[in-house]
Amino acid sequence: MADTDARRSNAPEITVSELAGALKRAIEDRFGYVRVRGEITGYRGPHSSGHAYFSLKDESARLDAVIWRTSLQRMRLKPQEGLEVVATGRLTTFPGKSSYQIVIEALELAGVGALMALLEARRRKLAEEGLFDAARKRKAPFLPRVVGVVTSPTGAVIRDILHRLADRFPVRVVVWPVRVQGDTSAAEIAAAIDGFNALAQEGAAVRPDVLIVARGGGSLEDLMSFNDEAVVRAAARSAIPLIAAVGHETDWTLIDHAADVRAPTPTAAAEFAVPVRAELLAALADLHARGRGAILRFARRLRSDFRALSRALPGEEAIVAEPRQRLDRAAETLVARVRAGLDQRALRAAGLERRLARHSPRAHLAGQRERLRGVAGRLARARPLLIEWPRRAADAAGRAFAREAALIARRRNERAAALARLAARLSRAYDERLQTRRAQLFSTWQLLGAMSYRGVLSRGFALVRDETQRPLRRAAEVRQTQRLEIEFADGKVGAIAGGRVGPPLTPPPLLPRRRARPDKDEGQGTLF
Repeated sequence: MADTDARRSNAPEITVSELAGALKRAIEDRFGYVRVRGEITGYRGPHSSGHAYFSLKDESARLDAVIWRTSLQRMRLKPQEGLEVVATGRLTTFPGKSSYQIVIEALELAGVGALMALLEARRRKLAEEGLFDAARKRKAPFLPRVVGVVTSPTGAVIRDILHRLADRFPVRVVVWPVRVQGDTSAAEIAAAIDGFNALAQEGAAVRPDVLIVARGGGSLEDLMSFNDEAVVRAAARSAIPLIAAVGHETDWTLIDHAADVRAPTPTAAAEFAVPVRAELLAALADLHARGRGAILRFARRLRSDFRALSRALPGEEAIVAEPRQRLDRAAETLVARVRAGLDQRALRAAGLERRLARHSPRAHLAGQRERLRGVAGRLARARPLLIEWPRRAADAAGRAFAREAALIARRRNERAAALARLAARLSRAYDERLQTRRAQLFSTWQLLGAMSYRGVLSRGFALVRDETQRPLRRAAEVRQTQRLEIEFADGKVGAIAGGRVGPPLTPPPLLPRRRARPDKDEGQGTLF
């Protein structure tokens, strides 16, 4: 018992912080940099601070892991839940929880199988969005003016493309230099594709007619930049036809599915971009020769047809012989018909001369003179009948007209006298009716003046109204400080209601009225 107490008293005492620091230094000195393989679990995305916290696990153990924000931003492979990775970093402790953890600085997939599974999942995702549909792919232009190339400016790929383009059909080539491998290569490739599409059609930097995205061969990890989702989406939304030439013929990347044309090699991409100039010239020469030969053959055939037609035509004498005979025959017929027409006109003129002689003015005037003599004789015989009888008829009609005029004048005088009597009666009735109406109107006006409240106002009374112009008949209807309007006989004034000044006055008793004599206005009454 004494030995146990001695050991306890001889052991040095340290604080919890000192012990935690000693453990931290021991672990960091023993495990400076490590590469740990495991499955990512508990990852829910970056923290609000930008750091990532998760765990690595295998069949029997679990290790906390953290990736600082600066390291996470430059990582090409981002952490994903359930992804098997190889993490490179420093092993350290976290004294606040009495636990140890790894600070990861680099992530890589654990094996080709996991990488292929990641690519397959990404391919299915992009295919479901329609980025790989054949309907959206366009055909590259047959003869582009400008070819844009997105690749490394120092590799053999650009030299192969330029050499192949120069051999086939020299065109203007615009190179957008990018890294084709590394952490920032995917962002540079996507920016290059978008940059080419943003160029104007005219200007110093001319927009290309076709794009070539190229890289030489390499392992699957080397080609991961062209499997990046940002690169695939940039290739899919490119308005310029895009040819993908990444790796060798057996290498397939996701950009190959999104591109309009997939070339097995960069050299094949240059062949797809432009035709062979010599072949075009030969084809043009062949077409020119064929066209010239066709024109010559057509001219020879026309010439042969013209000769055949000319041989089939008759001679000039044979052509004019028949018309000449028809002309001679027509001339003879014309002379005969002219003579017959002249004879007919001569006979017709002789008949007209005989008819004219019968209807000459002299003969007509002699006939009219005889008719006039007969009419004068008959008129002399009928003169007494034509003059005496109308004169007698006119006298009888004059006498009858005089009698009728006298009768009409007498009737007119009678009607004028009746109309005068009627006018006098109407004037008297109108005057009497007018006097009656005036008396009624005067009586009504007197009654209206007696019944009107303005007559009461003229006797010294006043009419009180509220804000709505409603008459107030009792003091109980008036509120304190109410706005009032008081109307007198000569105008209106405004007032503010105050408190009551005393009880209402009791009117004196009414004296009985003496009835000395009946009054005409007794039954009319007054307003008060």
